[in-house]
Amino acid sequence: LVKRRRPLVHPSLVDISALKPGQRVVREWCGKPVWVVRRSPEKLSALKDMTGHLRDSESDDARQPGYIRGAGRAINEEYLVVIGLCTHLGCSPLYRPKVEPGDGIFFCPCHGSKFDLSGRVFKDVPAPRNLDIPPHQYLTNAVIEIGVDHESA
Repeated sequence: LVKRRRPLVHPSLVDISALKPGQRVVREWCGKPVWVVRRSPEKLSALKDMTGHLRDSESDDARQPGYIRGAGRAINEEYLVVIGLCTHLGCSPLYRPKVEPGDGIFFCPCHGSKFDLSGRVFKDVPAPRNLDIPPHQYLTNAVIEIGVDHESA
């Protein structure tokens, strides 16, 4: 018998130094698109008003590291780090930064699921849960390492 080794998962580095509010950068990690979105103070304050429209506003049923809490679902509230795949059937939602938060910032055109700017799923859409958040850490104020849990690093 030959024991197979589990393949190594290489972390992905993201430079966020030039990212302006409303902009998104996409990187691949484990074969999945990971989005890093810089949120403006106005969009962040609107997240608190979304609670009644969301299926899991507190992310109780979300797939995310234990250190991710609150409406912002982030280590640094200004930046959302999320896997860009709909939790319904794995399609890649569209990023619509100019729409109002109540209309869904991330919209999956395949079956109509929508998510707010924290990746929290709206009620009455096919997606069963919030967008997944990968393990990550900040190496500096300008560099995020995706794939490494900051609590065990």
